[in-house]
Amino acid sequence: MTNFKIQEIEKSFDGKILENLGDNDYIIKINDNEHKLKIISMNSRGIEFILNQQYHKAKYLEQSTNEMNIVIDNVPMTINLHTHYDKVVYKNSGGSSSGGAQIALKSQIPGKVVSISVEHGDSVKKGDVVCTLESMKMQVAVKAHKDGVIRNIKAKEGASVAKGDIISDIE
Repeated sequence: MTNFKIQEIEKSFDGKILENLGDNDYIIKINDNEHKLKIISMNSRGIEFILNQQYHKAKYLEQSTNEMNIVIDNVPMTINLHTHYDKVVYKNSGGSSSGGAQIALKSQIPGKVVSISVEHGDSVKKGDVVCTLESMKMQVAVKAHKDGVIRNIKAKEGASVAKGDIISDIE
């Protein structure tokens, strides 16, 4: 399930494919409603599709780390992708663990280290950004899972990290 938000509408919706009927026909669910989708053509510049027997054309203008500028049926709009992604990363990097037992701050996604926001010996509060990773053309902040002092920064700018790699220790 993917979460999207269209800026101009300020409304979030969930979408997922319920069934692949073959021949580019799908049954999809948007929020609580099921729809029939037929993809006519799709490439790096856009997509043409029929949704509930209505033709639509979407043209991709540009995609940044967490948003995409598109034109759908001649109406430009910006879609925020993965609006809950940072919460998932935070939770899985130890942000929701009880107590302060876990010292290591681990990456929960593979990616490239874009920037490191702290230095050895810095004090951080739970939720402070420690570093920023780029994964699947999106930048994701890795946040401190507890209050403490930064020790042993393992991540290096420009380097790649795998899921589970230690970014740094927080004591």
